[in-house]
Amino acid sequence: MASACLFPRPMSPLLSPPLRPFLHHCAVPRIGVPYPRSKVCGTPLPPPKAALFAELAALQGSLLDLVRASPPTWKSAIASNLFIFIFGSPILLSGLTISGMGSAFLLGILSWRAFGPSGFFIVAAYFAIATAATKLKIAQKEALGIAEKRGGRRGPGSVIGSSASACVCALLSINNMGGALFARFWQLGFVACFCTKLTDTVSSEIGKAYGKTTYLATTFKVVPKGTEGAVSIEGTVSGVAASIVLAGIAYSMGQVDLPHASICVLASQIANFVESLIGATLQDKNSFQWLNNDIVNVINISIGSILAMLLQLLIRTN
Repeated sequence: MASACLFPRPMSPLLSPPLRPFLHHCAVPRIGVPYPRSKVCGTPLPPPKAALFAELAALQGSLLDLVRASPPTWKSAIASNLFIFIFGSPILLSGLTISGMGSAFLLGILSWRAFGPSGFFIVAAYFAIATAATKLKIAQKEALGIAEKRGGRRGPGSVIGSSASACVCALLSINNMGGALFARFWQLGFVACFCTKLTDTVSSEIGKAYGKTTYLATTFKVVPKGTEGAVSIEGTVSGVAASIVLAGIAYSMGQVDLPHASICVLASQIANFVESLIGATLQDKNSFQWLNNDIVNVINISIGSILAMLLQLLIRTN
């Protein structure tokens, strides 16, 4: 039968009439075939490229459905972060060490699972702005000995110091602690954490790069750049602006409303002033050698998150 289909011959008058239509249907033109045919004559196989494109389209659809899962799931959080960290690794490695990138990956999963893609985007915006500020005039900072180590690339200690209170708020939200009544509080604390840390990072890095005069927070005595607890006008203004920008992003993404965004900015400035006082009075003192930058950062962002939630509670009760 296969040879009859591939090499048609003149019909024999001895063949019974019922077979003639079938053999006529199986006849193949001598000029060739445009694409492969199955073993059953006359049934075309789909082109290989078309089948591959169909499989890729199906895979893409499955991934998009996973990413868009609402509410977010652990699977969607892990899959989304894997995709982002694999394809975005060249950018991420410009501001993170390998171990720091691993810590950031866990932070990204937790943020996505708790607050969805918009929560993750707030973390990404914080990272982008903080890294850009850290890289400003990095050569000048290194020459003065006041630059961040490893060319401004942050390690796991810095990642934890930047996000500890946000991680706690995310875990409380995931476990629905306090029910719907407290859901907005955890979200507020999450945003306030990154507003606080961004204020700290930008004010410090801009002050090192462009600050003309730096003052000790406790006495307002003029001190060298990079002194613990020192502040500058340029750095302070830049820190406030950075906090407003990040709170605005959170507002535009639906994470907070306008009053909550204002609370985040206010809480971040108070927390950073307290951090400057801690740096000026306690840090680098002999009896407080354990009080390094990462621990001070955790204290700073914890104050920012807790203060923001307390301010909201005070407003609600009144």
